[in-house]
Amino acid sequence: MERIKVAELFAGVGGFRLGLENTNSKVFDVTWANQWEPSRKVQHAFECYSHHFNTGQHVNIDINNVSDKEMADTNIDMIVGGFPCQDYSVARSLSGELGIQGKKGVLFWQIIRFIQNTFPKFLLLENVDRLLKSPSSQRGRDFSVMLSTLNELGYDIEWRVINAADYGNSQRRRRVFIFGYKRDLSYGKLLQNKELEDIIYESGLYAKAFPIEKEPYKNRVSYTEIPKDIVEVSEDFSFTYFNSGVMRNGEVCTIDTKPILEEPTPLKDILETEVDEKYYLDNSKIEKFNYLRGPKKIKRTSKTGHEYYFSEGGMSETDSLELPARTMLTSEGSINRSTHFLKDNVGYRILTPVEAERLNGFPDNWTNTMNDRMRYFCMGNALVIPLITRIANQIEEIVSISDDSYSQLELF
Repeated sequence: MERIKVAELFAGVGGFRLGLENTNSKVFDVTWANQWEPSRKVQHAFECYSHHFNTGQHVNIDINNVSDKEMADTNIDMIVGGFPCQDYSVARSLSGELGIQGKKGVLFWQIIRFIQNTFPKFLLLENVDRLLKSPSSQRGRDFSVMLSTLNELGYDIEWRVINAADYGNSQRRRRVFIFGYKRDLSYGKLLQNKELEDIIYESGLYAKAFPIEKEPYKNRVSYTEIPKDIVEVSEDFSFTYFNSGVMRNGEVCTIDTKPILEEPTPLKDILETEVDEKYYLDNSKIEKFNYLRGPKKIKRTSKTGHEYYFSEGGMSETDSLELPARTMLTSEGSINRSTHFLKDNVGYRILTPVEAERLNGFPDNWTNTMNDRMRYFCMGNALVIPLITRIANQIEEIVSISDDSYSQLELF
């Protein structure tokens, strides 16, 4: 099977790469990786990445400063990356060129610039699931801008929102995974003969990697066609995207699908047996957690003098060890409402950094190149590695299709 050269963008501590390296056929070679954390003197994530991986080119500069030639010279077959959920609003300047209105909208366009310089066979991107609904004032605009742009570049797209716990993992972490492929590849040609709904239910990558029930939730199925004018999309287009979907030649089908659930891993199964006493909490911190997790109704006054009540529902006293963990955030480890609060046979405590790594499927002590605060931060930003491996195993099946093997359609 042919090797697949990969560029890993926004690489963090290497979750995508670890997922790709764990596949059945091991055909993925990450030959170029970029990681840059703005406004930080110490590049903790990059140092961790470089510590563990000694092949390929590792680039620790702002991706905006990577030249077109440097991108083109990577000569890669696939781009992967988890990028921030941004403002994708665009406008046409007086010169007729497109401009980005949202200040955070630059990173997605750097992915597009990388694509324009390399035209890889495949794309695999990850984001928070609210991407499909943002912004609230023009629902679905941001994702539509992405689809319109990728369509014009010759890519068909499949997406799925996946809760890691639904497919056997130990964390209830929902993320949208976006798979793109050049429509002139054998895989794209094979799917040209399929109904869009069939791609979602039976024939597509996610249908194979993460099986779903064959009936939509509450009959939620929608179709649309993405305008080719990206400014028109940005200014006027809105659409409700569901958790599964496909775009082929600009035609979109999206379905609210239900996973065929696999037995999740409970939190107790990933806990360390010996825990340093520094992760246990004294009475004052326990009381603080109890307050933060309890119900609240607090009278407040706005800057304009308006009085209102801030209300917050209560949480369980501690996190259940019999269930998968809640979604881990970058603030994990600090004393706040979102932090996991555990009770074991010794006392009350927080997760250890190793346990945070295990929730994402990383090897123990993968991030021990940095302090605890940054270890939690990096894990709050990371993805669940086994999901990437399941997706990548299916990409290996796709790669195995040659132009004269259309009869292999039953594989998909």
